[in-house]
Amino acid sequence: MTDAFLSFFRSLPATTEQGLIYALMAMGVMITYLILDFPDLTVDGSFPLGGAVGTSLILQGVDPVLSALIAMLCGMLAGLLTGLIHVRLKVRALFSGIIMMTALYSINLRITGGGSLLSIPRQSVTLFRNNAVVSLLPDGLSVMIISLVLVVLVKVTIDWLLKTRFGLLLRATGDNERVVTSLARDHGNMKIMGLIIANGLVAFCGAVLCQQQRLFDISMGTGAMVLALASVIIGVNLFKKAEKMRATTKAIIGSLIYKAAYSFAISMGLRPGDMKLVTALLFLGILSADLLKRKEAKKDA
Repeated sequence: MTDAFLSFFRSLPATTEQGLIYALMAMGVMITYLILDFPDLTVDGSFPLGGAVGTSLILQGVDPVLSALIAMLCGMLAGLLTGLIHVRLKVRALFSGIIMMTALYSINLRITGGGSLLSIPRQSVTLFRNNAVVSLLPDGLSVMIISLVLVVLVKVTIDWLLKTRFGLLLRATGDNERVVTSLARDHGNMKIMGLIIANGLVAFCGAVLCQQQRLFDISMGTGAMVLALASVIIGVNLFKKAEKMRATTKAIIGSLIYKAAYSFAISMGLRPGDMKLVTALLFLGILSADLLKRKEAKKDA
């Protein structure tokens, strides 16, 4: 037991780095889950899409920042297509995401030239290695600092966006579509815009993660939606009474807690292959507990 705890504490820096990077995806899923109330399974395809595009561009010598931004644009395109399938073709939200997720698997393989694995050589320039910024940062802390800066920039941008007229309309789309219509706005277009932003962030996360790990795996998107949702729900439920805390902050903290729990489970002897099952059970437990609380609240009322 002592060895397990020691192993867990030794892995905390790496766990924090991973938690910060995955927080980028959690904030994207937060938009579809909390704001739009849209079960978007496109995430399982747009996450590896960002990794495939970003890694392929870096292998061709493209600047790492530019490659991540292009990956984000590709994710935004995936979100656009999901939105069009749902809004224009009147396909249910769940099915729209499944259709795009399935299509993106083949598209990702095309992007990588049919390879399910791509590795970035150690001499290649990435956001976290062999660039001028990294050389100025303390050894061992560069990944964490850069990840934190990216998360803060995205958080501040989302918080600002949600305060604008566009952000208020986006919130109204998830709460009451009639309000959006009464303001002479198409709620379908607002859903599409929300999906574009969310999947852009998810793809950006995939690109950043692949640069940090220096590896792309076609299966990296499996369970990405559940992972991100678990992070969001953990944060939202833990800080439900903290009304002044922003949803983005809750998503970030939830991501850090989730990755810490993941790391602790591994240090206790579970295999990495077991973690998908653990994640599914954790996710089910959180949802069940939330449902029970709502039923109790209704009885008390």
